[in-house]
Amino acid sequence: MNVLTKAPQSQFAYVVLASRRARQIMAGAPPLVENPRTAKATRIACEELEHSMLEYDFVEPTSIDMDKDGNKRRK
Repeated sequence: MNVLTKAPQSQFAYVVLASRRARQIMAGAPPLVENPRTAKATRIACEELEHSMLEYDFVEPTSIDMDKDGNKRRK
């Protein structure tokens, strides 16, 4: 398992993590930031990511092979 706390390099991964955390905050989870600059859940989630307060697990995608016809298939 590869648990990370630094904000991801990929913009897609950043948005996915921030949106998941924002949903948790909207559902009632307390913010990890002591004095958030705003009351918006998405901004709080981004602030938590920028301050390396969130832990997440990065899973490598499964490998994809080519068959004899050149079609992609998963292992």
